[in-house]
Amino acid sequence: MIHAGCRFDPAIAERAKCARRTKGLKKNDRRNAQAGDREIARARVAVSAENAPLDAVIAPFLKEPGALLPILHAVQAAFGYVDDAAVPVIADRLNLSRADVHGVLTFYHDFRRKPAGRHVLKLCSAEACQSMGANALIAQATERLATPMHSTRSDGAVTLEPIYCLGLCSAAPAAMLDGHIVGRLTPARLDTLIDGIAA
Repeated sequence: MIHAGCRFDPAIAERAKCARRTKGLKKNDRRNAQAGDREIARARVAVSAENAPLDAVIAPFLKEPGALLPILHAVQAAFGYVDDAAVPVIADRLNLSRADVHGVLTFYHDFRRKPAGRHVLKLCSAEACQSMGANALIAQATERLATPMHSTRSDGAVTLEPIYCLGLCSAAPAAMLDGHIVGRLTPARLDTLIDGIAA
């Protein structure tokens, strides 16, 4: 039980975990396991030096409960996407498995795993927007940009993504261009948006 005045020390927790793991082993096996743990600790220090920019983004959130989502948002805000190489670093810092981090990263559609284009066009694909002609607008955008949904144009100018509800159902169909919401989207307005970003 942790008392209110106590502070969590990761080094003590790591030693305790190592002691529990090696308790039932024979003497030589125990020495080998402890030597392996020392090498893992040295490797973590080396990884830490290589990932200083990532650690700088992660550090402010480490003491917060449920820090994974805020960290993923902060990493994406800082670097534009969450690189696959960041997953083991985030997992290590939060004492989670890589599968836990990967599961959250891939569950939420808003997290990007590759760099986005210079502009990001998100077209609403929710039911209200579909009933007001969003599917035709999606077809128009994919044709005009020569890019399928969920991808970035080859010149890196535009990333085209679906989004499931912008909360603008009364002004459907809706879209979001570089974080700015556009309601009552028509084919002509979409052409104007595309002309402004595709150049």
